[in-house]
Amino acid sequence: MQRLERQLGLRLFQRTTRRVALTQEGEALYERCKRVLDELAELELHAAGASAEPTGVLRVDVPVTYGKKKVMPVLAALARRHPGLRVEVRMSDQFADVISSGVDAVVRVGEVADTRLIARRIDQQRLCVYGSPLYLARKGRPRRPADLERHDCILFQMPTSGRHRQWDFQRHGRAIVVHPRGAHAINDGEGLVSAACAGMGLVQVPDLIAADAVRAGALEEVLAGYRPRPMPISIIFASHRHMPVRLRAFIDELAGAIRSG
Repeated sequence: MQRLERQLGLRLFQRTTRRVALTQEGEALYERCKRVLDELAELELHAAGASAEPTGVLRVDVPVTYGKKKVMPVLAALARRHPGLRVEVRMSDQFADVISSGVDAVVRVGEVADTRLIARRIDQQRLCVYGSPLYLARKGRPRRPADLERHDCILFQMPTSGRHRQWDFQRHGRAIVVHPRGAHAINDGEGLVSAACAGMGLVQVPDLIAADAVRAGALEEVLAGYRPRPMPISIIFASHRHMPVRLRAFIDELAGAIRSG
């Protein structure tokens, strides 16, 4: 280690008579070396498993709506092509710990803060505000977030806390947070869409959940110029090293389907 420090011209360790600890430079070097080794291991695994058949049980945890609309078609196609593969799918909008929950991977919306995990971004989700043509004809179209005070807003009630989720907006790079006075509250995204289609009020939901209703003309977007920054959607797993062939096949298949779809 001393020879490495001399070669790099950096002090990598803090040494005392009782303990040895990494310096800030040592921690940075360690993280970079770890990423390089993980990438090499991934390349080796990909080369070794390129012709291997995915077998065994693939366990994944996915958000409910995104899982139904995006992930399940990929898993169905994968299972048809590989008869030795079985899938176990948990659908939940609650966070699942990859390490302790016994799943191979989770698909989640939002940033991943846990540095123990690998997150591969595959998609993004936008929050948009929608209302039915009937409601908008009756109450008018809001032009800015402040106009929501004069509207019936249907709020998302978070299942774990029971609190109402705030509505997020952005304009010219500046975040805007609104806490509408909700006329109604529902703890399910698809339930919010159904209520909005029935003319009960405005909702702010992910674009994927509302897409079918928008295509059918049952909902129209408002406040499009105030959409908040898109949220990333990622496949999250524990490590590149010793990755089962079934997990590699799922990651590649889902990422490819999202890109082409």
